[in-house]
Amino acid sequence: MNIGEAAKKSGLTVKTVRYYDEINLIKPVKNKATNYRQYTDAELAKLQFIGKARRFNFSIKECKELLSLYENQNRSSKEVRNLTLTKISEIDVKLNELENLRTQLSHLVNCCKGNERPECPIIDELSNSDLN
Repeated sequence: MNIGEAAKKSGLTVKTVRYYDEINLIKPVKNKATNYRQYTDAELAKLQFIGKARRFNFSIKECKELLSLYENQNRSSKEVRNLTLTKISEIDVKLNELENLRTQLSHLVNCCKGNERPECPIIDELSNSDLN
């Protein structure tokens, strides 16, 4: 199949598929007569795999590692599990950071009267040069 078909079937954009080819995540065959990329079912499966891994917020580097494990029939599931546990820990840290931000913003909103007066604790906090 051509790049457009592969992109559509994998749920990715043509630009993304081309990028994954450029960074060697996938290796489509080039038609020597037309110089177009041809995608096999195996390459399509890899594109779908990478697309799903990216939706789980795995980085390109992590996708390369996961793809290497995916392609290795002698892989240890321990490696996959550990990589995923690391990702969960990263997500937990981000969730905690977001919850803290939400708490701070909620406090500022509660302090702001939201009236016609110019005083605003939200603006005051944002303009505060203190980096704490």
